[in-house]
Amino acid sequence: MKYANVIEYKVYGKYALFTDPLTKTGGEKCSYMVPTYQALKGITESIYWKPTFQWIIDSVRIMKRIQTESKGMRPIKYNGGNDLAIYTYLHDVEYHVRAHFEWNDNRKDLEKDRNEHKHYDIAKRMVSRGGRRDIFLGTRECQAYVESCDFEEGVGEYDSTNLVFGTMVHGITYADEAVRKEEKGNMTVRLWNPKMENGIIHFIRPEECTIRRILRPMKMKQFNETNFSGLQEFEGRD
Repeated sequence: MKYANVIEYKVYGKYALFTDPLTKTGGEKCSYMVPTYQALKGITESIYWKPTFQWIIDSVRIMKRIQTESKGMRPIKYNGGNDLAIYTYLHDVEYHVRAHFEWNDNRKDLEKDRNEHKHYDIAKRMVSRGGRRDIFLGTRECQAYVESCDFEEGVGEYDSTNLVFGTMVHGITYADEAVRKEEKGNMTVRLWNPKMENGIIHFIRPEECTIRRILRPMKMKQFNETNFSGLQEFEGRD
């Protein structure tokens, strides 16, 4: 399905760490081999975001060879001091991302801000400028950079390769993004089984994930003219 408000961009960096939560229980971190939906959504929101809409990640194209590098780290312990740990990062990564935005139906309080042309024009401009906020790949220490690109341009390392990655975290559904009735007012984690076809992973939509678990109750933040810049300009309009 094609959408009118699609953006395409290239994100790249020296390191990436899309942490597999199973490796965190021992105090160390090991990256998934490919970015998660949630990580790419976070990058896209760093480019441009408003609570009026939510970004849907359609596809990611793996441009460079998947390779890892381990580093000795000294993370801070909960009871003070430092510990020793090994973090396994992805090294020298580049991805092409395709995404589009949709109105957040849970945000009835922001209906007056639903101006598609305005948000789409700003989003394209922010892509060309490298994003509004700092870009990082999975964790804060993995600084990254964004550039506008054509999703299909260039030669990818896996353009003729198909791979299966097993069960991975798809992302987290927050209270203000919940579609399912039983998940409204809660934070929910989603899992799925990604497949790479000719170097491209096509993401399923968040509500299509069949493996889900509610983590905890969560309240939805309310926005109005006192804490949302730009809402006033739509007051009084139909």
